[in-house]
Amino acid sequence: MVIRSVELPFVCGVKSTLPKTGRPEFVLAGRSNVGKSSFINALVERKSFARTSSTPGKTRTINFYNVNDSFYLVDLPGYGYAKTGPVEQEKWDRMIRRYLESGEDIEEVVLLLDARRIPNEKDLQMFSWILSTTGYEPIVVITKMDKLKRSERAKALKEIRAKLGASKECMMIPFSSETKEGRIEFLDLVEKILETEEAEKEIAEKEQEKN
Repeated sequence: MVIRSVELPFVCGVKSTLPKTGRPEFVLAGRSNVGKSSFINALVERKSFARTSSTPGKTRTINFYNVNDSFYLVDLPGYGYAKTGPVEQEKWDRMIRRYLESGEDIEEVVLLLDARRIPNEKDLQMFSWILSTTGYEPIVVITKMDKLKRSERAKALKEIRAKLGASKECMMIPFSSETKEGRIEFLDLVEKILETEEAEKEIAEKEQEKN
């Protein structure tokens, strides 16, 4: 997939009305400072399109990135940053749940995890919650793979899959915003999903015409 255009038309706060984009939405979830903004920048090949920060909890909105006018990358606020305070964190959690439970155009949920860290309780809760809410396991993107030694990679991926309790079929993509590892694999997967959805839509329309 070639990225021809990207824009940020919708930024939603806690009390915002969520947009109906009419396009497939690939939702990015992950703990604070897992690298979601860097992931977006690497995908669209824009150095600072999505603002990055070394301070966890920087993103406090749901950001809808329109890519190629064909799908959206939806960046959720990072979860699990204790210094925001329990009241503020609960507001973010409610906002995330509201979107995931009511989003009509959600195509896939992508859970980003740090290659250097075993999934914590919040990660496990999000994985389980996505599974119970959508009925399918999220796509798991393992960020910051460049921070691991080559000898550590296979072990880290195995431990993360085991800790999540993910099936063998659960898609897990090693990724690095520095080296761009995993970029093509992720975009190819998105393209395949979009093509499948379009084919299914055409079949459904033909069936309706027959009836």
